[in-house]
Amino acid sequence: MSDIKLRKQALLTEEIFHEGGAIADLPLRRVAMVSVIENPFAGRYEADITGFMKTLEPLGLSMAQRMIEVLGGDPSVVEGYGKGSIVGAGGELEHGALWHVPGGYAMRETLDNAKAIVPSTKKVGGVGTRLDVPITHINASYVRSHFDAMEVGIHDAPRANELALILVMTTGGRIHARVGGLAKEDISAHDGLR
Repeated sequence: MSDIKLRKQALLTEEIFHEGGAIADLPLRRVAMVSVIENPFAGRYEADITGFMKTLEPLGLSMAQRMIEVLGGDPSVVEGYGKGSIVGAGGELEHGALWHVPGGYAMRETLDNAKAIVPSTKKVGGVGTRLDVPITHINASYVRSHFDAMEVGIHDAPRANELALILVMTTGGRIHARVGGLAKEDISAHDGLR
């Protein structure tokens, strides 16, 4: 990661016991990690930026591994995931899109047999901007109980010349999920969708 200028990282963890109904036997655990790095393309237009995706891969892997450690060290407990990026005002939305491949790669590499696309979002924003990071089941995007989002941000980031790169993992679906649809027990196609 020597080509990455990392300013700070933050971990946010949540344990959700109930949403007004009965207390769950096991709380839903959600963890988000944000890495704030210098945007090497801030302040100018650069036509070829794709090489930076490879540069970001080690950062994504280290973030995903650290999040699994926070969840107890066993990747099999992770059922949901998502990713996102916030681009400081000196950059452009496409700089945030650079996180799609390395962020998704990191999740799939650390979570054995994850088949679903890692949902993503991005935006340009100022210091303190927050992002609703979408979450879906790691093996079947249509598992309705796992349609979720986690709001993530840091009070002093991103500065104009920075990127805030985000990964999210969860140990299950929404507490008290009861709106029907495909259940995780009914995943059968193993195609990342159903």
